[in-house]
Amino acid sequence: MPITTIDVDHDALTLTIVAEFAAPKQRLWDAYADPRLIEQFWGPETYPARFLRHDMYPGGQSRYVMTGPDGDTSSGYWEFLAVDATDSFEVLDGFCGPDREPSRDMPSMRMQFRFEDAGEGSRAVMTTHFASLEELEQLVPMGMVEGTRSAMSQIDAVLADLSSFAADRPTLVQEISGTTVRISRVVRGSVSDVWRAHHDADLLRRWQLGPDGWEMTEVTPPADAGSSFAYRWAPLPGTEGEPFGIVGEVRESDPEHRIVHTERMEGFPGETVNEVTFTPVPEGTLLTYVITYGSQEERDAILATGMVDGMEASYARLDDVLS
Repeated sequence: MPITTIDVDHDALTLTIVAEFAAPKQRLWDAYADPRLIEQFWGPETYPARFLRHDMYPGGQSRYVMTGPDGDTSSGYWEFLAVDATDSFEVLDGFCGPDREPSRDMPSMRMQFRFEDAGEGSRAVMTTHFASLEELEQLVPMGMVEGTRSAMSQIDAVLADLSSFAADRPTLVQEISGTTVRISRVVRGSVSDVWRAHHDADLLRRWQLGPDGWEMTEVTPPADAGSSFAYRWAPLPGTEGEPFGIVGEVRESDPEHRIVHTERMEGFPGETVNEVTFTPVPEGTLLTYVITYGSQEERDAILATGMVDGMEASYARLDDVLS
């Protein structure tokens, strides 16, 4: 068990949990920063979490849902107050309502996570600040300590697994719900470069081509919230296929962190909402797409077109362009 101390301070209104790990601090930080990793241990063993959103930067947010053995669910959120990469982060932690939006009627807590070198491994110091003694005495008996102990019992396996989400893995698709998937890929470039590659027309023409044998005939890149974008492709001579285009509108844009946009294929019904997060990792930039479709049938039909393979071919080109 990695937990070494648990301290409830009724005067300071804090709960402090210290845990030590046989892994370097960078690896421990990555486990919290990567939604694919944190959901493997955030939550008790009997209530595994699924992160619907995880934007680890000041002003960013997370949403997660924990599902019990009988199918019951509990939803929570984080609002990131401060982030000092590899050393610490601070969040406002609270509960979500049935719509999976923050419930301001429920108690919320300020949580600080600090990461330190500890001999040949690392240490995490997690301090929860309560607004009142009443909240502390309400929430701690609800199972916070036992839940954290159960969650921490799973993290050693995550830290020891160096292959499942390694940077040399191809584009990965994971089902989040019946209408939502998460697609992720580590691109070997800085966040600034990868963000620019998604917003610069000349760069987009060099890499966002899908399978070999196609060219981009029109590029209107996304810009600020409220802007529109359009991409159109056509097959080169000797390549089978019909020209097609994708268009959409930008709903949110936080440069070098996150962009949310709609997307639809011209001439076809249906529209998706794409939430894209850019997270710095030691190997480059972790791109995370959370894509929500109009129905499960629409989701399955689009994935069956080979979309993910086309994304992988494009991102392999982007690796080369940025190198």
